[in-house]
Amino acid sequence: MKRLAIAASLCSLLAVPGVALAQTDDHSQHTGAASSGVGTVNFETSCVPAVKDGFNHAVAELHSFWFPEARAGFESVLKTDPNCAMAFWGIALTQWGNPFAGLRSPAAIAAGKAAIDKGQATGSPTPREKGFINAVAGLFSSADPGTQRARVLAYEKATEAVAAQNPNDIEARIFWALAITQTALPTDKSFAQNLRSAEILEPLYKKMPNHPGLAHYIIHTYDVPALADKALPAARAYAEIAPAVPHALHMPSHTFTRVGLWKESVATNIKSAEEAEKTNGTGEALHAMDYETYAYLQMAMDTQAQAVLAHAEKANAAAPTSPGPAGGGPNTFALAAIPARYAMERLQWSEAMALAPRPSANTPYTEAITRFARAVGAARAGKPADAAADIARLREIHDREIEMKDAYWAEQVDIQRRVAEAWVAFASGQKDEGIKLLGAAADAEDLTDKSAVTPGPLAPARELYGFMLLEAGRSKDALVAFEAVAKKEPNRFLALYGAGEAAESAKQPAKAKGYYRQIVKICADAASDRPELVYARKMAK
Repeated sequence: MKRLAIAASLCSLLAVPGVALAQTDDHSQHTGAASSGVGTVNFETSCVPAVKDGFNHAVAELHSFWFPEARAGFESVLKTDPNCAMAFWGIALTQWGNPFAGLRSPAAIAAGKAAIDKGQATGSPTPREKGFINAVAGLFSSADPGTQRARVLAYEKATEAVAAQNPNDIEARIFWALAITQTALPTDKSFAQNLRSAEILEPLYKKMPNHPGLAHYIIHTYDVPALADKALPAARAYAEIAPAVPHALHMPSHTFTRVGLWKESVATNIKSAEEAEKTNGTGEALHAMDYETYAYLQMAMDTQAQAVLAHAEKANAAAPTSPGPAGGGPNTFALAAIPARYAMERLQWSEAMALAPRPSANTPYTEAITRFARAVGAARAGKPADAAADIARLREIHDREIEMKDAYWAEQVDIQRRVAEAWVAFASGQKDEGIKLLGAAADAEDLTDKSAVTPGPLAPARELYGFMLLEAGRSKDALVAFEAVAKKEPNRFLALYGAGEAAESAKQPAKAKGYYRQIVKICADAASDRPELVYARKMAK
């Protein structure tokens, strides 16, 4: 795939007006020179003046989750000033990694604890600096995954205390806001924590538009369907704030995915993957490629999606153990998700059931991706008996996630197993039972939300429910299901196509034509012969 050419043709979609960098009032501390390619940060410390620029550069990288580079920056600070306790604070946070990445491994906890212990024993930090250091120490106070939620909640309270004790400290408020968002539960549909964080971030962003953390964390705090459009200004600016950082180039696609801006998502993820590969960040590159693949498939640009799949396999083969931003390993997640998406989004069930599982001791939920695709693929290909082994394995993976005290992924795997069993029942002639089971699974999935590691589920349970209802001749009920998915996930190809089919079957031709026309518009650049797109083009006339 000519990735550079595609990036050039789409880059205009990411252009944003220039923004003023001057600050006023108590925000004047952030008027320091911008660190090249990473944005502007001014984090005051008691370390020697000679390390000020290097420390700020490392914090800017930390704000954009560029953890290896930030760690190297903090280590460089220590070479000049061995008594800079805050450098160990920064190193510890790089070991914690992406706050939204799930459970931390014992190795990550051990590395972070070693760093923060040194921070607590080094130099003569100020009371403010001790507050920062002690707050992070709480994150690493235990390696028991069962206590991680409690440690994160305690960290949020500790950062709040630092911000309260230092009311003019902007960085303290920014790290507090991030900690608040980190505590938000996917089951909380009031989005109380998200909105609380936004109240801190939004006013600061207006006054400091070149601060990488502000744009970044606004995207994260609004990264839910009901709030996503609020993040668009930050999403369109972030890639320009920190153009040297792969994660900063990728993050806008979280918002673009939520609101269905597929071209923008492709463009920014192409840039992200290319920058990540330049610095051997294979995990970050694969994470971007997963989002890129998802976007291509929504536009029916199947040839381009297939090229990303091939590129991902090649990139991983060159660096199979490369770490990345998504905690448990975006290598394994993306490598499972991309081929599964490629099969399921195109309704190629024989391809789905032939996918090869990739077992992972640290992230069993990534194997579940493939097992789910295989099981649903078998049932929908008319071979429900062939799904038995994969469904059994999904049960084992669920039990393993429970043992690992990973409640979120345990629930997601259980939903996958329930969806697969529903399709097996339906394909085996137990249609009413299948509909009942899949409706319940869709209700369960609606109560939670996707992880930041993925652009979305392989196939939304309610979307699959719509197709099952359609096959059962319940077109009006199917239309309700598809429209619910289309509202939550705008411009999603299969939700729109299903809605068109359901409306057509329900004798609502005007509504059906509207959905088909929407598909044709979204897929205007597709050269695909995907049957659903061919039909939509025919019916949209």
